[in-house]
Amino acid sequence: MRITSAAVVSYRLGGLDGVSVEAAKWVDALRSLGLHVVTVAGSGACDVTVAGLDVGDRRSPDAPALRAVLDQVDVVVAENICSLPVNPAAFAAVTDAVRGRPAVLRHHDLPWQRRGPYRQIDDDPAWVHVTVNHLSRRQLAQRGIDAVTVYNAFDPNPEPGDRQASRSLLGVAEDELLFVQPTRAIPRKNVDGGLAVAEALGATYWITGPAEDGFGDELARLLSKSRVRVIHRPAPGEGPDAMAGVYAAADLVLMPSTWEGFGNPAVEASLYRRQVVVGPYPVARELAGLGFEWIALSDGQAVERWIRQPDEDVLEHNREVARRRLSLSELPRQIAGLLDRIKRMSG
Repeated sequence: MRITSAAVVSYRLGGLDGVSVEAAKWVDALRSLGLHVVTVAGSGACDVTVAGLDVGDRRSPDAPALRAVLDQVDVVVAENICSLPVNPAAFAAVTDAVRGRPAVLRHHDLPWQRRGPYRQIDDDPAWVHVTVNHLSRRQLAQRGIDAVTVYNAFDPNPEPGDRQASRSLLGVAEDELLFVQPTRAIPRKNVDGGLAVAEALGATYWITGPAEDGFGDELARLLSKSRVRVIHRPAPGEGPDAMAGVYAAADLVLMPSTWEGFGNPAVEASLYRRQVVVGPYPVARELAGLGFEWIALSDGQAVERWIRQPDEDVLEHNREVARRRLSLSELPRQIAGLLDRIKRMSG
């Protein structure tokens, strides 16, 4: 079997959510391997938009349109759409459409790891399952599904942002302590915990993402009763340069989440030489095992010590761990191995 083309399919693509960001890296890696790639989603910046696939879409998915696209490629990469049933009809439609086809089912999250509709993860002899952490791989194994872990990957040498310009755009003074939480505002992101860290040190609190999943009223309540200045606005500008500005502006990065499939900001902050306060989500412990020296959300004294006297050696250590263990340069080789496995399975 020759693999010369691929379709990357998800609920939505082209945004700043973690799945979209990671899917874009896989698209680039697949193209670097010489494959023609078409992106398919219910919304966003994609090559083909299929009605009914988006997260909040109540329409029945356009199954014939979906199959027409998939019929034109050799392999399908399903980015979380066959993993987390946030749109159960789309979850079922894509799962059915890839049945019997060579496919990589990439699992950023699994149904039992989140609140919401529960659906069993399907399996097929033509599929390779890929998880973004070992915890999910082990949980799939307990359910009889073999999977491979491929960690999220990152540019090892990102261009630094302009601290002064970014803070000026936000109206943040040079001597103002700024803690940033570069996440959406939803229950599992633990905005309460992030605010508490800022309040303990009298820092301005900046959350960059929108309120979703019905969290708008609760977010407004939390921010209105905060004892410190709060900023709720996206990163100034667009794309990677915007996020570089976010990290440049920050004195500390907050990841207080109770659950993340991976938690990209913790690694990104390390690459930009910013310390991270990390919440109790299980995958954070797994990533810390790679060697990161982050601060636990529960350790308020460590946060205070850090602000009094940041440790340049720790910042450099964390950057080197990210460069060595999670480099984007390794991703094409890892994907090539998965494609070779699909070829062998296809005989």
